[in-house]
Amino acid sequence: MPGENLSRDEARERAALLSVEEYEVSLDLRSAVGGTDAGPRTFRSVTTIRFRSAEPGATSFADLIAPSVTAVSLNGRDLDPGAVFDGSRILLEDLAEENELVVDAQCAYSRTGEGMHRFVDPEDGEVYLYTQYEPADARRVFANFEQPDLKAPYRFEVRAPEGWVVWSNGVGELTDGVWRFAGTKPISTYITAVVAGPYHYVTDSYERVLDDGTRLEIPLGALCRKGLARHFDVDDVFLVTKQGLDFFHDHFDYPYPFGKYDQAFVPEYNLGAMENPGLVTFREEFIFRGNVTQASYERRANVILHEMAHMWFGDLVTMVWWDDLWLKESFADFMGAFSMVEATRFTNGWITFANNRKAWAYRADQLPSTHPITADIRDLEDAKLNFDGITYAKGASVLKQLVAYAGRDAFLEGARRYFKRHAYGNTRLGDLLSALEETSGRDMAAWSRAWLQTAGVNSLTPQVILDAQGRVSELSVLQEAAESHPELRPHRVAVGLYRREGADGPLVRYARAEVDVDGPRTVVGELAGADAPELVLVNDDDLTYCKIRFDEGSLDTLRSHLGDITDPLARALCWSALWNLTRDALMPARDFIGLVLRFAGRESDIGVLQTLHSWANSALTHYAAPGWRETGGRLLAEGALRELRVAEAGSQHQLTWARFLAAVASEEADLQLLSGLLEGTEKIDGLEVDQELRWAFLEPLAAHGVADEAALAAELARDDTASGKRHQVRCLAARPSAAVKAQAWASVVESDSLSNALVEATIAGFAQASHRELAAPYASKYFEVIERVWEERSIQIGMDVVRGLFPSLQDSRATLDAADAWLASHGEAAPALRRLVLEARDDLARVLRGQECDVAAGG
Repeated sequence: MPGENLSRDEARERAALLSVEEYEVSLDLRSAVGGTDAGPRTFRSVTTIRFRSAEPGATSFADLIAPSVTAVSLNGRDLDPGAVFDGSRILLEDLAEENELVVDAQCAYSRTGEGMHRFVDPEDGEVYLYTQYEPADARRVFANFEQPDLKAPYRFEVRAPEGWVVWSNGVGELTDGVWRFAGTKPISTYITAVVAGPYHYVTDSYERVLDDGTRLEIPLGALCRKGLARHFDVDDVFLVTKQGLDFFHDHFDYPYPFGKYDQAFVPEYNLGAMENPGLVTFREEFIFRGNVTQASYERRANVILHEMAHMWFGDLVTMVWWDDLWLKESFADFMGAFSMVEATRFTNGWITFANNRKAWAYRADQLPSTHPITADIRDLEDAKLNFDGITYAKGASVLKQLVAYAGRDAFLEGARRYFKRHAYGNTRLGDLLSALEETSGRDMAAWSRAWLQTAGVNSLTPQVILDAQGRVSELSVLQEAAESHPELRPHRVAVGLYRREGADGPLVRYARAEVDVDGPRTVVGELAGADAPELVLVNDDDLTYCKIRFDEGSLDTLRSHLGDITDPLARALCWSALWNLTRDALMPARDFIGLVLRFAGRESDIGVLQTLHSWANSALTHYAAPGWRETGGRLLAEGALRELRVAEAGSQHQLTWARFLAAVASEEADLQLLSGLLEGTEKIDGLEVDQELRWAFLEPLAAHGVADEAALAAELARDDTASGKRHQVRCLAARPSAAVKAQAWASVVESDSLSNALVEATIAGFAQASHRELAAPYASKYFEVIERVWEERSIQIGMDVVRGLFPSLQDSRATLDAADAWLASHGEAAPALRRLVLEARDDLARVLRGQECDVAAGG
């Protein structure tokens, strides 16, 4: 990896020197089929780049990562590949004012989801290809200038095996055995794309009449592997797509600029999706093989709309460098939720955003690696790690606050001016702020300093003083910040007062006031004189980004009446606040688990319920006192089974509780029930045990030694698909055997034969909460191997291994000391690697503080 890095300074220097006029890229992918995989399988890539140099005679370089280069010519002059190509860069000396570079290379197919990924479907032997580049893997497929501010038009041609179809950013046509694609608009390297293979393809179209009377027609397409075609609910994909196109055309006043709109659902994908203009790629798990809840459909709709927002925020207008990654990702995250709530059937999307998306941001913003939304990105390794909860979810939360601060109309008008002013160009923070300042009349510089250029999350706590008559004499909001990031920010918040309607009635809001919180203490004058509340909810309606705290009276109310809150968003905000208290060692994990057991069965929002299950399992695995884990696990399993049996037959709540039971089952009776449900000897009315649920039941059975290798092989024979293979690999690695753990470790750490998807599955199976003793010998091994893994493997696999195999289940002071020792003795290690270890170390320290809190609660 070190030789493949690119620094911001190098990119700035190259951008000042070069301007790119066009690319012509010719790929020969016929080598994807046939032959053997004895050595690296490669394809021919011939690239012609026409570009200008501001300084004739200057020296620069092009980017290419390839096993070999056959020929290089610059301005008709043949160069010696051995002299100018070092494995990741091509030296370009004595540039002219106008230049033509031609590079003929053998590039490698990928098994890590980076570059040109090649997948062989175990179900039918078919081969499928797709590209994934962000932030800088286009250079694995064709020679280029790999930085976002050197935009250019692209023209691709592809030779593919007979019978295949090929897609790219532009419209393609097969003539004389070659797929030739229309030239693109000026775009960045990382959003070019090629997808090729015997994919199942469905078409539709979108039409609308624009304000000037012209008709806009966008050809729509959706594709997936043939083996998934029977599960592909393409009508719903197209429905959400059209609803999104309506919304963005209604609000952006800039017609979709990239012609067609294909959406490819591809195998072994590392991300959720990627916004390649005209050819968006998604992980194929968004095609559901079994029963799923509405939360899964909502998640897919959100991702479809997130990627669509990128067509304007990111593709049409692109950041200069990765420092301003937020300019596209924060906006896409916000606009994805905004458009989903306003244009689709998923009208409760802000609840999911508050409860799930922001939890990601809160965690990231409390790590030692937290950073301002506008980050300091020194190089590509920094960029790869900054696709995080700050850049996405915190940024989106802050934009939600900005809409409250500047006004919705001013915000959207600012976006419209931004698109028109910078179309097909590159921007920095100031470009957007100037447009918003024009439309809102607000001081965007001050807002930016507080929200975009500082790190950390504030806590807001209500303070209530009652008079002799039991009314509110004064209600104030106290704002605090961590010592490491002491910035107090301006917050536009709503403060809600709640009380019960009768002794056993619902808990409802009876008073609300909006206020600008600024400084350590802000009085909410509008609420003076109100009846005494049982619950005070700061940040009601989720207008700002903060950690909500409670006064003691409110906390007592939640312990007894959390399930009585009628408003689902208010309830979700309370759950989120309680989880933050647990993570901050201010609430014992057993108390949080108790609240879940008491009230989760009454939760109407299925996405919130699934999140509660995840948090409860995390509380048990990580934050509960070790001596209480067995008790807590039994209580959670009993609660899950109880709710499973009373849930409405065939409902999504029933399915969710069944999955949660599988996640926490450890007692013999629970495992017998899961076995019986698999074998058909047990039945729960309405519960369909489809193939995906079968694998969910098999993992705990494998982890507890009930399902052996033969049982897992039999299940794979029943589900001999790509998905089935991933499930089987995970379950095999989950078995309780020292030999199994050794094999799993070796297959990930000592070998690079597994694809990215199977690396992920193996790590997931290896890290079982019930296998702490079996995994203990690998704690010291982890610190011995991670630097070598980082140096030898691709950055994606390196990240998967370093994060996934950190010995977090060895939750002791000794592991914390080992992490500290590694950090102290590896000061010169790659900064990105050190960041990953530092983050995992911080999570472990937080876990130990949580366990101390829970131990104290246990007496």
